[in-house]
Amino acid sequence: MITTRFAPSPTGPLHLGHAYAALFAERQARAAGGRFLLRIEDIDETRCRPEFTQAILDDLAWLGLVWDEPPRVQSAHFDAYRSVLDRLAARGLLYPCFCTRADIARASRGQTPDGAPLYPGTCRARSAEHRQALLAAGTPHAFRLDMAGALAACPGPLHYHEAGHGCVLCHPERFGDVVLGRKECPASYHLAVTHDDAIQGVTLVTRGEDLRAATDLHRLLQALMGWPAPQYAHHRLIRDASGVRLAKSAGAAGLRTLGLTPGEIRARLGF
Repeated sequence: MITTRFAPSPTGPLHLGHAYAALFAERQARAAGGRFLLRIEDIDETRCRPEFTQAILDDLAWLGLVWDEPPRVQSAHFDAYRSVLDRLAARGLLYPCFCTRADIARASRGQTPDGAPLYPGTCRARSAEHRQALLAAGTPHAFRLDMAGALAACPGPLHYHEAGHGCVLCHPERFGDVVLGRKECPASYHLAVTHDDAIQGVTLVTRGEDLRAATDLHRLLQALMGWPAPQYAHHRLIRDASGVRLAKSAGAAGLRTLGLTPGEIRARLGF
């Protein structure tokens, strides 16, 4: 049975791009007689707000979407994400990083697929004694995956199945030693989303084309943790009249401010 999910972050009102992603995921599930799930990705406690969570639920119901079990709320599962970090650390695949963003920007010699400075591996070379001294002093830090060690622990090429395209070879090394957690937030997006897809039994991950490259990294985490590998369907992005992708950070208009009915929104998006 196909299981899909829609997983918004409650950092603002839903816009047309969110509506398309939710309707796309639901359509894939219903067309196959499968299940459609909702997940609230609120691990960023500095930006996520309860009123936006409620607004998401209200807007999706207004659009006529129905999910098949109570929404999974990520902030209620921090202990589970810490457990994953502990398991990776026990295998020597995780290390604390004390570099600031400015440190990384100065030392970086490239970019990750999502446009961030490529981490140069500064803290990977620190001695165990130096790390312990910094931790004991309360130095702010993140937890990074040792990419070389992770790849060595997953011999053989990684790949995933993209709906309509077939087998896609993965190159997670392009992300370098990616952050998987921080002291104040025990999960990055990459860790939490991959963990939750496995826990919720998601068999088809539908999401925007802008997240296609991240799938390489998610397949690596799945292989390391022994989680099942879902299929993927990366859909088109909804853009404004000038061709810019709709985003909350860019002030995209909320669904309820458009003056459209749910049926008109569905029609405008091709549903």
